[in-house]
Amino acid sequence: MKILLICSKAFYVKLLDFKTDLEKLKHEIFMPNCWDCPETEAKYRGTEGHSNWKASMIKHSEEVIKNMDAVLVLNYDKNGQKNYIGGATFLEIYDAFRLGKKIFFINPLPEGMLKDELIGFNPIIINGDLTLIK
Repeated sequence: MKILLICSKAFYVKLLDFKTDLEKLKHEIFMPNCWDCPETEAKYRGTEGHSNWKASMIKHSEEVIKNMDAVLVLNYDKNGQKNYIGGATFLEIYDAFRLGKKIFFINPLPEGMLKDELIGFNPIIINGDLTLIK
């Protein structure tokens, strides 16, 4: 399968391990925007160009997702929030749903105001077991 890894920038340090493990399972793995330079957004924050940059990243993600079979959401604990999903990740999950792609979560869905929407996307919770990605 062609799989896009999606997550908070805080989890980018885990991406290469996932890429390696999933490639051993014969998947083709794609990395999220700016994964190799997570400080890129900070250069734009507070400038007039930030909204344009952010919009271009959201549009780029949608284009990438169109060419995927699935997305894998790496939702780990962040700042006291269990199985965290940020706004950009939520939008990528929504794009995957809208485009008919499989949606895998490495951990259970987070509690919170968006849980019903996440349930509605019919994700597959793999609880860390990459062999369940099929």
